Amino acid sequence: MNAPLVPEPKQEIQVCHLGLVPYAEGVAMQQALRERRLAGEIPDTLLLLEHPSTYTRGRRATAQELPFPESFYEARGAELHATDRGGRITWHGPGQLVGYPIMAVGDVGLHLRRMEGAIIAALAAAGVEARSRHEEGIDYTGVWVGQRKIASLGVHISHGISTHGFAVNVQNDLEPFSWVIACGLPGVAMTSLRAETDGAGEGLACFRKRMAYAFCEAHGRRQRIIAPARLGIAPRNHSRPAPGRAPQNPIREPVAV
Repeated sequence: MNAPLVPEPKQEIQVCHLGLVPYAEGVAMQQALRERRLAGEIPDTLLLLEHPSTYTRGRRATAQELPFPESFYEARGAELHATDRGGRITWHGPGQLVGYPIMAVGDVGLHLRRMEGAIIAALAAAGVEARSRHEEGIDYTGVWVGQRKIASLGVHISHGISTHGFAVNVQNDLEPFSWVIACGLPGVAMTSLRAETDGAGEGLACFRKRMAYAFCEAHGRRQRIIAPARLGIAPRNHSRPAPGRAPQNPIREPVAV
């Protein structure tokens, strides 16, 4: 009698929780891990973190999306970075969950839809009904609660390996979005998990775990938590800036990408 077939275990995605990481440091981490993923040294990996107050300009961003002079943003403690991701301008800051999947991608559209689906599932489990609006046009990529945007997406694919990813507003300040034309959509209303639950929703620590689970489920994988040191990317210990405090390094002029 033949022995019953035993299903093969699900392929894993490494999940690494990093805390607060300056944007430039996060980019360097992604580049290092992309090279290792391309060489087959590591499996698909998801970095989950926060950034200090930072505006990032994607490849399709225009000068009009940043309406105030640099001194305005500098005085409010925000850095400004040009990036090689898709999309337009957005803001990152403490209390917002940022996810960077460093993984093999064959279909960019499917990659974006899976990220949207994972965010929608995580928000539903946290008590917020959200949806995708990608069929309305490229500028509507992301996740929405009604007409309010709660999560943004922007990726870069090189040699079949992804960098950048998603940002979900959990308990962060929403005012910095009003100082730019967020996502290239004049008048767009941004929201957060905290705003949609009148402050009664879960905090970032709980949602981060929920998001990791939902992301791996969307890809039909198991998650395996891995320490930053095991990946060789242990970040320096960064304290959270006081509200309104300007960064030590002056704001930089974005470069063309």
